[in-house]
Amino acid sequence: MARSAASGTLFAKLMQLNWLLPVLIILVGAIGVLAIYSATDGQWNSGASQHLTRLLIGLVFMVVIALTDIRVWFTLAYPGFIFALILLLGVEFFGVTVNGAQRWLDLGVMRIQPSELMKLAAVMALARFYHDLPAWRVSKPVGVFGALLIVFVPVILILRQPDLGTGIMLAVTGVTLIFLAGINWRVIISSATLAVITIPLFFIFGLKDYQRTRILTFLNPEHDPTGASYHIIQSKIALGSGGVSGKGFMEGSQASLNYVPENRTDFIFTVIGEEFGLIGGLGTMALYILIIFVCFWLASQIKQAFSQLLIMGLTMTFSLYVLINLAMIMGMVPVVGVPLPLISYGGTVMMTVLAGFGMVLSAHVHRDTELPRGSGLLL
Repeated sequence: MARSAASGTLFAKLMQLNWLLPVLIILVGAIGVLAIYSATDGQWNSGASQHLTRLLIGLVFMVVIALTDIRVWFTLAYPGFIFALILLLGVEFFGVTVNGAQRWLDLGVMRIQPSELMKLAAVMALARFYHDLPAWRVSKPVGVFGALLIVFVPVILILRQPDLGTGIMLAVTGVTLIFLAGINWRVIISSATLAVITIPLFFIFGLKDYQRTRILTFLNPEHDPTGASYHIIQSKIALGSGGVSGKGFMEGSQASLNYVPENRTDFIFTVIGEEFGLIGGLGTMALYILIIFVCFWLASQIKQAFSQLLIMGLTMTFSLYVLINLAMIMGMVPVVGVPLPLISYGGTVMMTVLAGFGMVLSAHVHRDTELPRGSGLLL
């Protein structure tokens, strides 16, 4: 009888899942498989098959997370953050360096990028922090500095790798959650004033030489067309050459002749733009917008602070992935190492994004589950 009851509970949870979100994710992931296949000249085993395998495994992983009681993720919020922080410290001392960046830990059987895990862990920790924190203490020193510690300790470690793109994403997501938690406007204005003062200092003393070069290249893309400006110029050519309807699947010369570097990872949208044109590009963007809209709609149905902030934070992280990557290849922001989620080739990002969507679905499925308050470690 217990087994039957358990099965019934599992079936009920499956029926409560918002299946529109997984369907949209599958559609975007399928675009990624086709784009990687084209970017590698039809070599199925040069990325497309791996991307499909990771997508399928990640979707199963996502459903398992979605069916897991939200109280599990609530309990793991602080331990998960501490674990991710330890991994970031491990990168500092034992990290693997690739292309001049020390961002990975080699576990023997696989490499992981702890900064990607921190994108989930920091959101979970902040959601738990504000869930436990009484509303009247949000703008008090314990509320402000507690939240800033959760956000900026990992940001500093990530910037040291160096990984400017991930550091910016984590900082913006954290600041957004702090704003959504209801912080006082006086604190917001004071913080904004401090940021205006410190940003020029960070540009001079906090950035690596190549990072400053990327920003200067963004401001004047034509000053070094065969060097620092090459990525931006070639990506614009690829997007523009696609026209309205594109050149056709696997007919893009920019991709096949390798004019655009990293055309199966960070710059994969150029393949879509060249081969499927404005229509294909806008269609892909529309799918992303639908995913984001569905997530915010799910958040609007939840009253628990932890679950609501969890969905908002994870959706913000996903939105920043999309926004920064698309703006980067269109020359609207400097080039940073931010992939296009579900489409760019890469295992850690794929699993992290799908795990995040699993938590979004878990928060919605268990929206009526009561969570304890006032038991946080930072109070």
